[in-house]
Amino acid sequence: MPGRHVTDQQMRFFMKLRQNHPVETAAAKADISRATGYRIAQDPRLPSQKAQPRRRRRPDPLETIFEAEVVPLLKEAPGLRPVAIFDEMLRRHPELSPGIRRTLERRIRSWRAEHGAEQEVIFRQVHEPGKLGLSDFTDITALGVTIAGQPLAHMLYHFRLPWSGFEHAHVILGGESYVALAEGLQNALWSAGGAPHQHRSDSLSAAFRNLDADAKSDLTRRYDALCAHYRMQPTRNNRGVAHENGSIESAHGHLKAAIRDALLMRGSADFGDLADYRAFVDEIVGRRNAAQGKRIAAERAYLQALPAHRTTDFEEVIVTVSSTGGFTLRKVFYTVPSRLIGHRLRIRLYDDRLEIFLGGTQLMRLPRGRAHPDGRHDQVVNYHHVIHSLRKKPMALLNLVYRDKLFPLPAYRRAFEGLVAQLPEKIACKITVELLALAHDRGCERELAEELDRVLDAAQLPDPVALRQQFGPDPSDLPRVTVQRVDLDSYDALVASAAWMGETA
Repeated sequence: MPGRHVTDQQMRFFMKLRQNHPVETAAAKADISRATGYRIAQDPRLPSQKAQPRRRRRPDPLETIFEAEVVPLLKEAPGLRPVAIFDEMLRRHPELSPGIRRTLERRIRSWRAEHGAEQEVIFRQVHEPGKLGLSDFTDITALGVTIAGQPLAHMLYHFRLPWSGFEHAHVILGGESYVALAEGLQNALWSAGGAPHQHRSDSLSAAFRNLDADAKSDLTRRYDALCAHYRMQPTRNNRGVAHENGSIESAHGHLKAAIRDALLMRGSADFGDLADYRAFVDEIVGRRNAAQGKRIAAERAYLQALPAHRTTDFEEVIVTVSSTGGFTLRKVFYTVPSRLIGHRLRIRLYDDRLEIFLGGTQLMRLPRGRAHPDGRHDQVVNYHHVIHSLRKKPMALLNLVYRDKLFPLPAYRRAFEGLVAQLPEKIACKITVELLALAHDRGCERELAEELDRVLDAAQLPDPVALRQQFGPDPSDLPRVTVQRVDLDSYDALVASAAWMGETA
């Protein structure tokens, strides 16, 4: 038709029709003019074969420098970025226009395609149902999640069955460790309802860091024993080769994007406590698994049966409680009730908590603390453990090593700072200890903190006497109740009377 170029497809169609039809008919069926049909019959070359190569319409700005200067740089430093070469060319030749950047980048890309170094090839694998499970950790601190207003530095343990896409994620407060892997992996296997035949993880490079040879060997043995408990063959990536775990590395980005979107739709990244945040992540992962429900159900039939019970997902450490009312573990000082001073305790160390045993009896559970990134020690302090001794030595509060961690809520620290600023140090320490003792004795920790904030906002100082009257009566002022003991002979008389009345009736 006039005004339209003949395509290769039209010409091939015309030539096929020409075998059984005259030129006019074949041209009409191919949607071209009769004249074009006769012209094609005379010259059977395709239109693409007739096209003349495009000629340069303006001078090449890189003609004198590309082979002479750019190519030597590319050969000397294959990893050099095009933008760095562009900046260097502008420095050497100020007369060049900044508009040549895209031209230079295209020329470099073409040169590397023809003369560049060989690149590593990724070989896609065929996955079989029930054969492989993948584990990895990913840092999601950048999402800005906070717990009760405090930033939460955390990671996700991420497990995936590549055939069906089943996922499990567990919020990890520390870094990569065997404890985090063991807890997260077992949670994932029991959630999936079975175990794959092989389990692949990274090399646990972060867990191995700063460990001696014996510790590394022990960590390897524990990991192998964990896999043996679930009859899984343990495999590991080569260190530093992330794409060997590509079936889960790519899923990291999708999961983090889903969590980010859910936080935006929620309207806030702040949660009341860690349990709420973990439930939030579990719900997101559950929705993603629901979308793959049929494939997950199909793969579940190929998984190995789970053992009768879980295996250990903690480390055990023996500590001795010192005269300071606590013990130090992994550069963190923990307080315990003072009655345990001198005792040896067995600690089960989990990712987010410590379970404390005396012999075979579990005494308590403490939140796990971690040393600062710069190596400084930290403390996990419960003022209930030390308040009875602090009452006797209130001045110890002034220079106490873990003073800031002693206050259960910011209002108590604020009250102490206000008292120290306006009263002698001895009186300020005594009043602060009385406030902590009041919270301990009356069980009004949060309510007292709210009252302290109100008093301090009014530019006043807390009055411990008035606060004791406000938060319940003093136990010493409670009335004494005397209970008179009943003579047991009266019960015998009552039974005899009931028997006599029965006979009379």
